[in-house]
Amino acid sequence: MTKVVTTRPVAQGDMLIIPVSKIPETAKAAKAENGVYIVAHSETGHHHVIDKKRAEVFEAADDAFVAYIRTMGDGADIEHKRDFHTHETIQLPPNSTFEIRRQREYVPEGFRRAAD
Repeated sequence: MTKVVTTRPVAQGDMLIIPVSKIPETAKAAKAENGVYIVAHSETGHHHVIDKKRAEVFEAADDAFVAYIRTMGDGADIEHKRDFHTHETIQLPPNSTFEIRRQREYVPEGFRRAAD
């Protein structure tokens, strides 16, 4: 699968990846699952993930639709875990910080994160 190297805003599935200068102090560290952070969930279990060894992920304290990534070492890849890829891998450069904006969808109870 092709890799897209980015230092500019780019989309992957239901999320927008935007370079930012820093992570807000109020953001809280996310929890990794099986060695990866799930950046965006998929209804079919084919999540968008980033390796815990190559990045740190934080959740916005006041917005469930926003997260942050800080890459470490040689940078990190956001991959769409699927047998056949519908989204190219996004390669984030070393020592960079990004905001992740997740798409929302309306349900009768209010809004929830969209899952592709």
